[in-house]
Amino acid sequence: MDARIKLIDIAAFLDRIDRHEQSDDYRVSALKEALPELLSNEQGRAARVLNMLSDQSTEPVSESKIQGAFGAPSPEQ
Repeated sequence: MDARIKLIDIAAFLDRIDRHEQSDDYRVSALKEALPELLSNEQGRAARVLNMLSDQSTEPVSESKIQGAFGAPSPEQ
């Protein structure tokens, strides 16, 4: 079952975070806030999780220092 390995990967990721005491990372907080959506009985779980972990800003930045994404919107925005 494909979902099984993904769930185990998330559990292993959270174990590594705990082991290395990195729980203050905003991306970890955003992931933990999204987890209850997995237990929802309402359709649209994937869209809600995607929106929770996406940058909702509408104004473009003048210049980006990196190419890529961080996995969750920064609380500094």
